[in-house]
Amino acid sequence: MSGVELSRRFYQSIRPLLPNVAHTAALIGPGSEVLGFDTERSTDHDWGPRLQLFLSAADLAAHGDAIRARLDADLPDRVAGHATTVLPGRGVVVAELGAWLTGRLGFDPRDGITDRDWLATPAQALAEVTAGVVHHDGLDRLHRVRESLAWYPDDVWRYVLACQWQRISQEESFVGRCGEVGDELGSAVVAARLARDLMRLVLLMNRRYPPYSKWLGTAFARLPGVDGLRTALTAGLTAANWHAREHHLVVAYETVARMHNDLGLTDPVDPKVRFFFDRPFRVIGGGRFAQALAGDAVRPLIGAVDQFADNTDLLGHAERARAVGTVI
Repeated sequence: MSGVELSRRFYQSIRPLLPNVAHTAALIGPGSEVLGFDTERSTDHDWGPRLQLFLSAADLAAHGDAIRARLDADLPDRVAGHATTVLPGRGVVVAELGAWLTGRLGFDPRDGITDRDWLATPAQALAEVTAGVVHHDGLDRLHRVRESLAWYPDDVWRYVLACQWQRISQEESFVGRCGEVGDELGSAVVAARLARDLMRLVLLMNRRYPPYSKWLGTAFARLPGVDGLRTALTAGLTAANWHAREHHLVVAYETVARMHNDLGLTDPVDPKVRFFFDRPFRVIGGGRFAQALAGDAVRPLIGAVDQFADNTDLLGHAERARAVGTVI
C-alpha cells in the first residue's frame, strides 16, 4: 500500500475523534511517500500511518492539547495493518498552518512570495509542499498555498533555466580535457556532474521541481519522452574512455537543446554541438542558451540556492536568503 493511501485511511480513522472545529488534514512535507517514490524498502524505518492536522491559531490554542490527548488515547493500534505507535504523536502533527509552512520553507506563502523566497528555497522543499495529498481543507487555505507554490513565476523560471545552462557551460569541455591527459576517472566524474545537471535542467523545462539526489533519477525517468536521453546519459556514464563518453554526451546535449527550442521561450538557438574554441572537444555551448534566456537582465547567472550549493538543508532560510542576496 502506498503511503498516500495509508494516510488517507488513517485520516478516516481520525476524523470521528476530532471535535467540531474547522481543520485541514494533509500528507505533505518530508518523506518518500509524499513524492510518490515509496517502495517496500521505505517501510524499514520511520514508517507508519501519518498526516498533518492544521488548525487555526485560536483553535490550536483552545483545542490542540485535547486533540493530541484524545488521539493518543483512542486511536486504534493499527490502521490497514500498520502500527500507529511507531511515530511520535501517533503519526499526527497538530499545528497551525502558517507556523508549519514557515518551519519548512522559511516563509509563509500567504504573506506573498518574493524573488528572494523563490531563490532561497531548495527545489526539494518546494516539491514537498506541493506534492503529497490534501485529505480535507476545512480551513480553505492549503489548496491556495499549494497553487501559489505550484511553479516559479515566469521570470524566475527563465532565470533558473539560464543558470542551469550556465552550470553546464562551465564544465562541458572538461570531459575531453581530463581524458586528453590520461585522467579517465576525472573525465568520468565530470561527465556524471554534467549528466546530473542535464537531468535537473530537463526537469525544470518540464516544470517539475528537481528532488534531491536519492530521487533525481526516478523523477527524471517519469518524465514523458526522455527514453532516448536516458539511454544516451547511461551510455555516457558507463563508457570506458573519454572519446566514447563525449560521443554519448553529444547526443544528450543536442537532445536537450532541441527541447529548449520546443519550449519557445527564446528565439531558436542552434542545437548542434561545436568545438570548444580551437580545442578538439565537442560542446553544446551552454552559455548561448543561458544568454538567450537571460537577455538584457543584469542579474548575475548564479542561480537558486541549490544551483550553487550542496547540503542546503543544513542552512536556515535566513542563511539561504543571504546566500542568494547577490542575485536579487
